[in-house]
Amino acid sequence: MADSTRFWRDLAPVHSFEDVAEIQSYTPLPDNWVIVIGDITGSTEAIEAGRYKAVNMVGAAVITAVLNALPGYDVPFVFGGDGAALAVPAAAEPAARGALARLKRHAREMFGLDLKAGCVSAAAVRVVGYDVAVMKVALGGENTLAMFAGGGLSTADYWLGVAQAGDPMLVETSEETARPDLEGLSCRWQPIAPEGGVVLSLIARSADPSPEGERGHVRRVMAGLSDIIGKDVAVAQPVSEAGLVFKWPPAGLDLETRATAGRKWRIRRQTEILTQSLIQYGCEATKGRIGYYDARRYREETIANTDFRKYDDMLRLVLDVTMDQAARIDMFLRAEHGAGRLFYGSHHARAALMTCLVFSLTDSRHVHFIDGSDGGLTLAAVQLKRQLDEAMRGQAAP
Repeated sequence: MADSTRFWRDLAPVHSFEDVAEIQSYTPLPDNWVIVIGDITGSTEAIEAGRYKAVNMVGAAVITAVLNALPGYDVPFVFGGDGAALAVPAAAEPAARGALARLKRHAREMFGLDLKAGCVSAAAVRVVGYDVAVMKVALGGENTLAMFAGGGLSTADYWLGVAQAGDPMLVETSEETARPDLEGLSCRWQPIAPEGGVVLSLIARSADPSPEGERGHVRRVMAGLSDIIGKDVAVAQPVSEAGLVFKWPPAGLDLETRATAGRKWRIRRQTEILTQSLIQYGCEATKGRIGYYDARRYREETIANTDFRKYDDMLRLVLDVTMDQAARIDMFLRAEHGAGRLFYGSHHARAALMTCLVFSLTDSRHVHFIDGSDGGLTLAAVQLKRQLDEAMRGQAAP
């Protein structure tokens, strides 16, 4: 098979989120690429214990650990709240597995969270009748987000959930003491208060998995949301100039220290973060610039580079809406579910949380993962899974 390692790098991006509905325009992942997926086991219980920021941090660390283990590669990824998924060339699978094996140990030792991770080829999901196709959506500068369609990602996630010890797809916990490279992972902004009053995290999955069904589903849901919001859904972006608040010491100091200390003494790493964030705090207070950090530019780029809209076999949205709009959206989704057109989950929160992945300030390469506080996408996924289980039981009934 011809070398496909540059597949994602060479894929042309689209420049409008509306294009994600055009399922026929997605590009199939090469057969020899591998889906890499990680989910936190017991994330619901961790959230109930008030540890959602730690859950978000480890979920984003799945992406960070794999990307840092693959220098020179450009690969698609998507954040799901309590986990994440990527796709990598077959040649990069051993390095990705190694990074996740180290992260599994690190998540348990540093955060008390169990991460389940696995890898499966695109060819394997096609054998059972699903596909994994991708679309690259441009953000600000050269930053992009990946969208996935075809059911392959959901299939891999299901296989991971039911996999037992000894399954070849599973990544085993590393016996080594080496920690994963999580350079660039941070969570320094304060929780973001919504202008409308509610941060709505929602997941909507088509009941018809065919390409035509997915296309109609995305169009119908986005149109319904736009009608309720009164404008394009983009105006409900939960990260705004007013909402970006930076304090010192920064929010998430302990989490970032534990995540990124690596081989350094934790007190040394904490001192580094405190020093860096003090400079950032000074820039934010004056709207000025010191070295590579330009407060005005970074704020503008941060707002442009958030992942509040995405598609990975289902719509995932985190929106800033009013209480009335949130209630109407829930009614709309309930009606669509009642009509047999979709399955969904939603969660209302008083703030949004942002976890950042900064590749390079000089090149303006950074993306920001958004979720609702107190449960967000994870609790929405619990509701969605409950509906899917009920539907399965209904089909099995005589």
